[in-house]
Amino acid sequence: MSIHVVCGVNWGDEGKGRMVDYLAHDMDVVVRYQGGNNAGHTVANDRGTFKLHLVPSGIFNPNAVNVLGPGVVIDVEALGQEIERLEQAGIGPLNLKISDRAQITFPFHRDEDAWEEERLGKGAYGSTKRGIAPAYGDRYLKKALLMGELFYPEFLKERLLPVVEWKNAIAKGVYGKAGNLTVAEVFDWAVRYGEKLKPMITDTTRLLSEAAAAGKNIMFEAQLGALRDVFYGIYPFTTSSSALAAFAPVGSGLFGHGVGEVIGVMKAFSTCVGAGPFVTEMDEAQAGPLRQSSGEFGTATGRPRRLGHFDALASRFGAEIQGVTKLALTKLDSLSGQSKLQICTKYLYKGEFVTDFPLNAVLENATGVYETMDGWSEDITGCRRFDDLPTAAQRYVLRIEELVGRSIHYVSVGPNRKQMVLR
Repeated sequence: MSIHVVCGVNWGDEGKGRMVDYLAHDMDVVVRYQGGNNAGHTVANDRGTFKLHLVPSGIFNPNAVNVLGPGVVIDVEALGQEIERLEQAGIGPLNLKISDRAQITFPFHRDEDAWEEERLGKGAYGSTKRGIAPAYGDRYLKKALLMGELFYPEFLKERLLPVVEWKNAIAKGVYGKAGNLTVAEVFDWAVRYGEKLKPMITDTTRLLSEAAAAGKNIMFEAQLGALRDVFYGIYPFTTSSSALAAFAPVGSGLFGHGVGEVIGVMKAFSTCVGAGPFVTEMDEAQAGPLRQSSGEFGTATGRPRRLGHFDALASRFGAEIQGVTKLALTKLDSLSGQSKLQICTKYLYKGEFVTDFPLNAVLENATGVYETMDGWSEDITGCRRFDDLPTAAQRYVLRIEELVGRSIHYVSVGPNRKQMVLR
């Protein structure tokens, strides 16, 4: 038996889906343990290129069970559409299971998310407006509806009554909206889109416990990255759940079994979608061409990602709080053709050097201090051994490894599953 976690070291969009797809061929179970459809994992393999939002990235291994754990918030309409797209592409039958304790994201959550971003104006958090923050907020306010409650329609309708009344009060009193939501329309939406998913809903804690007892190989898949974690990230410009590997047992529902490997994924340069401090951000003259050549646009939203030089402070902090045992470095191939590369080794704040990743109060007023390295011009997408890489590329990887303080075991040199250098 082996239990692994694949998680993000930076701001998200590091290439976790690509790594899960690569590693899933050895797995019996792949589990998403937090987040919703507010971000995406892009997977390119011999079946095509796919953009996943809720479905775990192990779905392309027909022998693996894929699980959405109790820590996930599920827009049943969006999940149904994602399943249909996969089935239309010839992927299936899908071996997908959904925790009965996972939470439903409703259309009123999406509305509330959009209204709050509108209210915040220039101070908006950069939400994808998929309803994730209001949904997680409802969980802690004890107003969430669970996937398993779809099997008990009268109970579901009864629980919806006070929630809908409350949402109407918020719509009118806080946002100045009509507030004319009805229990009937919310209930009908849940039943209509939830019906197809009901055969997949089960007690996933029992499923995972039995898999572990049988010696199965299990992988936990995180969404977003350490710097978007609600506790340790660049708060409040974070997601609304814990993206840390330490949350995997809670968000998946598997207890009493230690994690063997934590594989932290980070890019060979920094990217960020949404608002918040981003110390190493490039000017647009440099970021624009790299964004186009590397396809740096949000999987869920299509928004252009903010690009920056590799940030060793942020990556070292992310690797530490994730408890990383192995690193995967992605998109090294995107840097081919750059004559010089910069690595941020410390920050400068009010005339003082900062060597540990700080709070936003410092980040928002800090500048990066850089080390410059030679780039390379060769196409490295065909490399499969570390020694095949240009000398400058090898030096860049080794310097990042030294600064982050964890071993880089995987180097991605292209989006396809096979384009991987193993060390």
